[in-house]
Amino acid sequence: MSHTNEVLITGVGTATPLGSSYREVGDNLLAGRSGVRQVTRFNVGDHPSQIAGQFDQVPTPEGWDAASFGKLSRQMQLSLWCCAEALRDSGRWTERKSIRLGMVMGIGAEWLIAWEADAAQGGQRIQCPSEDSESLVQSLRRELHMGGPVASVSAACASGNYALAQAKRWLELGWVDVCLAGACDMAVTPMSLAGFGNLRALSRRNGDPQAASRPFDKDRDGFVMGEGGAVFVLERAETARRRSVRVYAEVAGFGASSDAHNMVIPSPDPKPAIQAMRLALADARVVPSEIGYINAHATSTPVGDSAEARVLEAVLGDSLSKVPVSSTKSMTGHLLTAAAAVEALACLVAMERNAVPPTINLHNPDPECKLCHVPNEARPHPVRVALSNSFGFGGSNTCLVLRAA
Repeated sequence: MSHTNEVLITGVGTATPLGSSYREVGDNLLAGRSGVRQVTRFNVGDHPSQIAGQFDQVPTPEGWDAASFGKLSRQMQLSLWCCAEALRDSGRWTERKSIRLGMVMGIGAEWLIAWEADAAQGGQRIQCPSEDSESLVQSLRRELHMGGPVASVSAACASGNYALAQAKRWLELGWVDVCLAGACDMAVTPMSLAGFGNLRALSRRNGDPQAASRPFDKDRDGFVMGEGGAVFVLERAETARRRSVRVYAEVAGFGASSDAHNMVIPSPDPKPAIQAMRLALADARVVPSEIGYINAHATSTPVGDSAEARVLEAVLGDSLSKVPVSSTKSMTGHLLTAAAAVEALACLVAMERNAVPPTINLHNPDPECKLCHVPNEARPHPVRVALSNSFGFGGSNTCLVLRAA
């Protein structure tokens, strides 16, 4: 592939349980810090799982009135913050109105979250369709004064990877000059915590929140919910290099498949997930021996982690013992729709700092997960190619390949 066809990441905006800037999140990832704690935003006394990866307040973007910003929904606040920060980081903020600026955002349960928040305040919005005439991406387009196309993607945990892949395609087709892509989720709500808790999908290690998310550990007992998001600015290589801006990485490849096995249970057949990874490697023209790091989907569920380990064993082959694999969900919790986007950010950190973030709470590795783990402490390691797996509920399997540019 020629340099002129490359699609590069030139800006990042984020807010997660580990911080509200790229540098802060990177520092905390490599320090092995956990953002999981007791849920205090609402009463969790009747919930089987009472913990989550959270943050208290979304920062107000520069140029917004704090009081007006505070009246927006938390999902809108988060999305605006991430988009505005990504545009400023890329140097595209002041020209956003004059360029063909597009957006692809991973957003899940958009209306359910809005209806639940309204009902908690005694409202009846769920019965008033006219109040839901503007979607979140339309609101963002208006607030940011964008002139290009916008779209939302809902593919559960894989949404962020799909958003980056779609944005890359829009750029390749020449539909946009610059594109925002990522995912945001503020799903730590009473209904979602109860739903996943009643499915017995969540860890019940309420007495020790920071030790609850334990991907690949034999003693794992379920995932921990999280909230947050990450948005990236994507543009073609020729425009980025002409501006001499900071380049985080190339969006080098993407692969996807669907197994449609079960709404919540991973498929016992690893072939569809294997196919997604192999398609991504082929798209990026990368072989397993070139991979410097894999950010695993590994959510800390007994079934899911071992299923992914079998996929990695099949794809990596002889490189299985040499390619570092970790799950940053051990620190952030599982950010659901936003998981893939935040884990792509973790890959950028690994490439920039030549250090692999750890899987914390990994003290007793599951013998069914025979991987090149990075337990509890970051590992110095050169990373020029990083992969991020995201396997969503309903069988949506994706793999994103990022390459140092």
